[in-house]
Amino acid sequence: MQRRPPRRRATLPGSDKPARTTGVAYRDVLTQLWLLDPVPAWGVVGSPLTRLGQASKHHLADPALAGRLLGLSVDALIDGAGEPLGPQAGTMLGHLFESLATLCVRVCAQAAEATLGHLRTRNGDHEVDLVVVRDDGSVLAVEVKLAATVEDRDTTHLHWLASHLGPRLLDAVVINTGPQAYRRPDGIGVVPLALLGP
Repeated sequence: MQRRPPRRRATLPGSDKPARTTGVAYRDVLTQLWLLDPVPAWGVVGSPLTRLGQASKHHLADPALAGRLLGLSVDALIDGAGEPLGPQAGTMLGHLFESLATLCVRVCAQAAEATLGHLRTRNGDHEVDLVVVRDDGSVLAVEVKLAATVEDRDTTHLHWLASHLGPRLLDAVVINTGPQAYRRPDGIGVVPLALLGP
């Protein structure tokens, strides 16, 4: 008679969060099925930026699929239903909006033969949602905000990155849900996701 290997816990003790081994197994299967769209951490070459995180962000290839798999209707998303897994703050709608923006920016980046990444310092005090990098090392930094208006606090990390990259930063943009594109007095561009295109 064959002995079965010991069963591993699918969740962490005392929690409903999946164990790391469970998460990795699901991530690998979703990647093999081309359903997971990883955004690698941006490796800054020749830059004063140090102590950057190395982990990729993961989005499902279609944010609508994520909403459906979570059983979230349009009304539930608008009402703020759904809790993101992990330490992230915000609503599930905000995370799905970021996934949709990532998908749209990725299409534009590929059309321009640029690469897409994200930036996060290891201690988490600075994060830029998307970093588009041309082959000459020039950078477009993008923050994604589920809001119709952009406030000064929404541009903090973009200004931080600009202070470190100098002329390598081509532009900095906030993608939001507002009605029109414009440039803020501080030079940051604001572009509604509905107007984004190659």
